[in-house]
Amino acid sequence: MNLSDTKTINADRETVFAALLNPEVLKACVPGCQEMSGSPESGFEATVVQKVGPVKATFKGEVQLSDVNSPESLTITGEGKGGAAGFAKGGAGVRLEADGDQTILHYDVEAKVGGKLAQLGSRIIDGFAKKMADQFFSNFQEAVGGPAEGAQADAETKAEPAKSRGWFQRLKG
Repeated sequence: MNLSDTKTINADRETVFAALLNPEVLKACVPGCQEMSGSPESGFEATVVQKVGPVKATFKGEVQLSDVNSPESLTITGEGKGGAAGFAKGGAGVRLEADGDQTILHYDVEAKVGGKLAQLGSRIIDGFAKKMADQFFSNFQEAVGGPAEGAQADAETKAEPAKSRGWFQRLKG
C-alpha cells in the first residue's frame, strides 16, 4: 500500500523538523500509542494498540530515522510485532517545504502487513493504513501548528496567536 499527501502547518520549517524528532510529539500523534521512548539517533521504541477490522492487537516496535537532512527531509521506517495478529512494517519519506511563515509537509507512505492481519484482505488493510497515516499527519499538523485552516470558528480565537499555535510551539515559547 502506497499513499502520498501534503499538510500545511502553521509553523516555520525548523519548528516542524524539530517536532518530527521529538518523542513526546510522536507519542501524541501516533494513533493508539501508549508508550514512546528513545532518541532520533538511536531510534524509538513504541507500544501501540490498534484494532484492524475484527483483530485488536498490541504492537511493540521500533522506529528509525534515516536520510536526515535538517530541516528539509527525513525517512521514518518502523516495524511492529503484534503477537498472533502478525506484524506491520512500513516507512514514510517526509519532505518539508517553506512557504512564508508556514511549512508544507509532503509525505509518501508505504506499509506492509503479515500474519493474521494479512488475511483480512487488501481493502481493509489499505483503508486502515490510509486512516492511520492521515490521522498521524493530521494530529502532527495540529500539535505543531494549531488547528488547520477553517477549524477555528470565530475571529476571537484567530486574534490570539498564542492559542492558535500548536502545543509544541507553545512549549518552545
